[in-house]
Amino acid sequence: MATSATPVNAVDLLQQALQSNIIPNQEFLLQGSILDSAAEHLLHRLRGLCDNVDTPPETFTDYEMCLSLKLPNEKTPVMTLRVRRAQDVDAPYQLRYIGQPELGDRTRPTLVRSSLDIACTPHVVEFLTEMGFRVDFEYITRGYMFRKGRMKVTVSKITKVNGSESISQSYLVELSVLAPTGQDAIAEDMRIFAEQLKPLVQLEKIDYKRFAQMP
Repeated sequence: MATSATPVNAVDLLQQALQSNIIPNQEFLLQGSILDSAAEHLLHRLRGLCDNVDTPPETFTDYEMCLSLKLPNEKTPVMTLRVRRAQDVDAPYQLRYIGQPELGDRTRPTLVRSSLDIACTPHVVEFLTEMGFRVDFEYITRGYMFRKGRMKVTVSKITKVNGSESISQSYLVELSVLAPTGQDAIAEDMRIFAEQLKPLVQLEKIDYKRFAQMP
């Protein structure tokens, strides 16, 4: 039976979803580190604070590469993307865009930046390479993941791709939430949760521009 409904293309649907604030396009983030010798104490604390307290924490091993697109004779890339592949489970590749941290209110308890995650096929790297993207660096992350409501906590070690030796004697600790635009209240929930992890680990906003300015 014929229909008179006007077809809607994918771009229109995406635009409508963004305007309706139903797509998680912002990442709220706090980061810190803990020495290997104290990591077991932090894992025990997280098991008590997070969901599914009676089950062991979820483990993960991910391969990740960072690719950038640069214009001729330009040092600063016009776009940077990340491709992640799980090495311990059968899952789609993940393509991720991460924007610059928002300046906004300096009293905001967390870093906030644009973030979009898309499941894709294994051909994504070949596709990006044909578009002109080049690999900047790659690494392996191994660690543990906990959840507390919408909040995700990861405790992980970063290692080189061609070896099992970690690049430091500490674990990277990240507390994050992916949420639609306009849900700034989650930042306060994250601050309260981070307070419960002290003094084992100090989670804070990281000023990446400060590192870029270092000689």
